[in-house]
Amino acid sequence: MRKLRFAIVGAGVIAPFHAKAITSNPQAELVAIADVEKPKAKKLAEEFSVKDIYTDYEIMLQREDIDAVSICVPSGLHAEVAIAAAEAGKHIFCEKPLDITVDKMDRMIRTARERQVKLGVVYQRRTFPAAIATRKAIQEGKLGKLVLGDAYLKYYRSPEYYRSAGWRGTWELDGGGALMNQGVHGVDLIQWMVGDVESVFAYSAPLVRSIEVEDTAVAAIKYKNGAFGVIQGTTSVYPGMETRFEIHGENGTIIFGDSGIKQWSFADSQEEAPQVEGTLAASSSATNISNDGHFVLVDDLIQAIREDRDPMITGEEASKAVKLILAIYESARTGREIKLDY
Repeated sequence: MRKLRFAIVGAGVIAPFHAKAITSNPQAELVAIADVEKPKAKKLAEEFSVKDIYTDYEIMLQREDIDAVSICVPSGLHAEVAIAAAEAGKHIFCEKPLDITVDKMDRMIRTARERQVKLGVVYQRRTFPAAIATRKAIQEGKLGKLVLGDAYLKYYRSPEYYRSAGWRGTWELDGGGALMNQGVHGVDLIQWMVGDVESVFAYSAPLVRSIEVEDTAVAAIKYKNGAFGVIQGTTSVYPGMETRFEIHGENGTIIFGDSGIKQWSFADSQEEAPQVEGTLAASSSATNISNDGHFVLVDDLIQAIREDRDPMITGEEASKAVKLILAIYESARTGREIKLDY
């Protein structure tokens, strides 16, 4: 079978991760890059030996030889590009978050379904061995009734980071701060492992940075299975800490972070923790992340296209973390407990 031909829209910080994952896959090739800033598109194209660049992605989408599009634009523009790609018959590989409003997420999911194109989303922490092993243990009942599911997402982003691009730290295009941009991976992961969330009560604010959105947030979580939990997300602590997940049940505890599994303990069992490698995380730098997850998810999208099945992380599934974050923002704004409706 011929290689699937990819294009990238947006040549910013995350785009090289997509480009590397695509060009490293023997079943794919990267044929075009679009960015409103031509020098950025040119630089990325030169780095990955791509011949064609565009400043207007809609012109690029008219090409019949493009099969799939990687979306690497600011978060609040994801739906706009995804809908255009779907209407052009292109499959979609969308960087997190899916988008920043429920309406836009719903429209991009619906359009992809109607146009019968695949919509895969990047939540690469779901591919990490420690998270997979933890979810499996929970599903097998090793922890018994779940009691607590906590996510500690303590990043550092400098004032220069927020000044580096006009859309960062804005409601319009970033959609939020420490949770919507950096913490969304951990928010997605904790609900993927522990289960869907019933309600939240939260505080959030820009405590340190001069930005519109939060640099710090804390939320008390009630899961639909009855467990409680805490989500802490920040970009305002120095130094950034490794992200950490703690899941406790009546019969056991699992704790893991970016450097690996910290605790794997079950009542009446001497089972040892799985031997899994740790991963780099973006605690202090936007580029200090592993590329492994992008490799896995690009390959999964290719196989989903070939096999005509849903990708590993669908639009419907990816929307859950954003809906939870939006509920946290609403709770912080109103001072009320907010119930979720997935």
